[in-house]
Amino acid sequence: MFQDDFSTGLKREARELFERAFEAQAAEDYEEAIELYQRSIAVYPTAEAHTFLGWVYSFQGRYDEAIAECLAAIRVDETLGNPYNDIGSYLVAKGDLYGCVKWFKRALVAPRYESYAFPHINLGRVYEQRGRLLEAIRHYGLALEQEPGYAQATLALRRLQSRLN
Repeated sequence: MFQDDFSTGLKREARELFERAFEAQAAEDYEEAIELYQRSIAVYPTAEAHTFLGWVYSFQGRYDEAIAECLAAIRVDETLGNPYNDIGSYLVAKGDLYGCVKWFKRALVAPRYESYAFPHINLGRVYEQRGRLLEAIRHYGLALEQEPGYAQATLALRRLQSRLN
């Protein structure tokens, strides 16, 4: 996930802290994960550490702090797509089905992103909730083009297609 060489010095220490934080996060020890992500950022700030810290905050319902971490991630590296998609998701969780769209669209044009299917399915869900079914279908289909085996996108697409028939 890390774009640069993190094999020596401060970068290595930051990556080790990040990996420990991720393990704590996976074990649902969110307080430990927060502390370790913060330490990683203090050693050597990365967009990944800020984004994942935001993710942990979101698990706790701390969406404003999660958004702030994603904005910090973008300041560190605007090419990483994850924080854009995550901001959109946090806005959806806060009930903002309009402000989120620009963030999902920014994720779609970010040069560095592991799966563009995520912002597509998120846009599909938002458009579906807003009653824009054709737009929703388009984005579910685009999610499937990105990841042909994406079960959620398949189910969502079939559900909407059956509503239109």
